[in-house]
Amino acid sequence: MPMKLARIQTHILRYPDPNDLHRERMTVLARLETGDGTVGWGEAIAMWPEACRATVLLIEEGFAPLLLQAGDVTPEQCWRKMREHSWWYGEGGIACFALSAVDMALWDIQGKMEGRPLSALWGRVHERLPANASCHVNKASLSACIDEALGFFSAGFRSVKLGLGKKSLSTVGHDPESSIALVAGLRREAGGDAEILVDVGNGLRWDALTAIDTVRRMAEHRIGWIEEPFYPTHWQDYRALKRALSVPIASGEREWTVSGYQRLIDSSTVDVVGVDPARAEGITGFREIDRRVGAAGLTVNAHAWSTAITTAASLHLSLASANARLLELKPFPVAVQQELVAEPVRQMDGFTSPLNGPGLGVEVDEAVVRRLRYTV
Repeated sequence: MPMKLARIQTHILRYPDPNDLHRERMTVLARLETGDGTVGWGEAIAMWPEACRATVLLIEEGFAPLLLQAGDVTPEQCWRKMREHSWWYGEGGIACFALSAVDMALWDIQGKMEGRPLSALWGRVHERLPANASCHVNKASLSACIDEALGFFSAGFRSVKLGLGKKSLSTVGHDPESSIALVAGLRREAGGDAEILVDVGNGLRWDALTAIDTVRRMAEHRIGWIEEPFYPTHWQDYRALKRALSVPIASGEREWTVSGYQRLIDSSTVDVVGVDPARAEGITGFREIDRRVGAAGLTVNAHAWSTAITTAASLHLSLASANARLLELKPFPVAVQQELVAEPVRQMDGFTSPLNGPGLGVEVDEAVVRRLRYTV
């Protein structure tokens, strides 16, 4: 069902995030409106002030004129137009942020025009997904870090993902020994059925031998996967870890494009492919990446952080994917989740269920957008 766009706006939001010790984070929202008044929202998790400003510039001065003059279009047609327009600078980087926000908003409009939730529009595979509490390890002591994770299990979450090497009140998770002690202590207290995932991330720089030794010792306490143990392009280290151990490896959160994900899949280095619809060429990009992930027999994991808009998109995409097995959620109250929309995604009894409203299924409170808006 084609649409004709009449207006494209952007908003930079700035807000304190309890998962980062209430440090301020930033993101970009795109608001698209058709001639008949149907509104769609999308997000680009550009995060840094200069990246947010650049994302806004690309949307407002690059993509908006292109799409507003295009006449009747579909999300897929717009996606191709934006990729073709940004061919010189768009193979990765900030152009993907801008494209992602616009594409997400286009799909929100598409679902609203057809009166269906996006997961139903694409074909829902799961009626619900286990909820994962994705947190940064940043408390003042090892026992406090363990207690926090135990609290997430007590609240009903089916699994916990421990983000190591973050800005913190302690050094827990900043070295192999404390990271292993964290996993061992949580396993001891949580019991054998609790799923523990470990995210090494950008804050640590392990070499292959360190990773093999550390992950082997973590595996003695049963971890579900090890995520981003190396810088994304250090494929030789990934291959060495994969040859040495049977622990599933997750990566991809910092990838940008469909072609980049294909290279990652072809490298045979990962088992769980992380995709951020607010970063990696939007919803359209995610669906194409997911198709390729499935063809390779791998698992897809949606990055559902930042605002309730991206969380909703990730939920719809995951529910419609046979390759998804859980949904990560922020286990802390934050304005861009609980206040930005009327009915944010929540876990109930350890699961996330479909949003049944049309499109993304969330109604954005524009008063909250104005309150959180950051003016350059």
